[in-house]
Amino acid sequence: MDPVLLGEILSGLMFFGIIGVLMLGFPVAFSLAGTALVFGLIGWWLGVYDPSNYGSLVGRYIGLMTNEVLVAVPLFIFMGVVLERSGIAERLLVTMGKLFGNVRGGLGYSVIIVGALLAASTGVVGATVVTMGLISLPAMLRSGYDPKLATGVICASGTLGQIIPPSTVLIFMGDMLSGINAQVQMSQGNFAPEPVSVGSLFAGAILPGLLLVMLYMAWVAIKAVIDPQSCPATPVPEHEKKDLAREVAFALVPPLLLIVAVLGSILGGIATPTEAASVGSVGALILAAFNRQLNLGILRQAVISTATITSMVFIILFGAAVFSVVFRMMGGDNLVHEFLSNMPGGAIGATIIVMFIMFLLGFILDTFEIIFIVIPITAPVLLALGVDPLWLGVAVGVNLQTSFLTPPFGFALFYLRGVAPPTVSTGMIYKGAVPFVILQLIGLIALFVFPDLITWLPRLLYN
Repeated sequence: MDPVLLGEILSGLMFFGIIGVLMLGFPVAFSLAGTALVFGLIGWWLGVYDPSNYGSLVGRYIGLMTNEVLVAVPLFIFMGVVLERSGIAERLLVTMGKLFGNVRGGLGYSVIIVGALLAASTGVVGATVVTMGLISLPAMLRSGYDPKLATGVICASGTLGQIIPPSTVLIFMGDMLSGINAQVQMSQGNFAPEPVSVGSLFAGAILPGLLLVMLYMAWVAIKAVIDPQSCPATPVPEHEKKDLAREVAFALVPPLLLIVAVLGSILGGIATPTEAASVGSVGALILAAFNRQLNLGILRQAVISTATITSMVFIILFGAAVFSVVFRMMGGDNLVHEFLSNMPGGAIGATIIVMFIMFLLGFILDTFEIIFIVIPITAPVLLALGVDPLWLGVAVGVNLQTSFLTPPFGFALFYLRGVAPPTVSTGMIYKGAVPFVILQLIGLIALFVFPDLITWLPRLLYN
């Protein structure tokens, strides 16, 4: 058999082989690396793979460990964990519940708004879903909310941290797309390519994030009209209304100041994402101290959680690097290029196919797993076809937000299942997530139809 064809067949089998191994429940990072090594040995035995290519991994790993941009990841995670334990989320939820209590669907609106604020100040999906599940879900059920609507609102609002800056996914996306775009542009003769920065991705994600917030609130408003019993009003007693304005101010001002300090410094060009993350971490500690929630115990828990989450993400990244080397060197790049280039519709058709594949993978894989596997394989082809790297990065982030909500392995569903009362079944949580998955797909379609939703603000800020 032709060695080139044999290599492409092996690379295709390796991709599906990894999906199968992950579905068996093996650890992601070791599945990626282990499966790639096995196929590398098979390729070496068949004469279509040179094992000396593994030597390039050393440079990759050193580059990842010394990458200043990626230092922002543990800092943003630390900021989110500290804020989750500082009591800010609880105060926000209680206060917003009172503010919207007299309106049908008011608790739903308050959860969505708080989810957006926590996303912009923490970016940690798991912590947000658990916190809102512990505080808001019992209150919504006591008020007579449909359990499916209540759990769907909480899960969807918690996943806003996936796309609303400071999103750790966008940090990795920016780093990967910057290098891929530079390679593609230089291969096309442009030796001074326009950089793809994390700051521009953050700016591009703001309007799509707000679009999703509006879609979620619109769905709650529709439910309040067509099925008012599913989201009744929860009137606030008169004696609690007199201090409501002061409560709202005290609940909103601290997270808003932190958002302005972190995102404002990045978007304004005052600080890099890494510098802004360090400011955010210090700000989170100050807010925790202000709420009298800062002590050695909480600090220890925050540090351990940060180290655990960061280690998990980077180990997956290291395992994905092994997969990428074997896949590319056996001819997988050519296979993907031929497949996507021959799709009807050109760049748009190829992008739709990649987005569809990512959406399907979201049913069984985590966001980081998908981007570390799929982006290095498909992004070079899409960028070569003329897709805007900034648009691609943000659109992928919106698409993969659904991976937190799609059964059976949606992590937001698992987080909420862990804190939901026994009266709320797993089936209710799954059914509640379905409308919000559809809303996210509507948002993604809007980004295809109106790409300026992503590119307008970065152009305005960075010319």
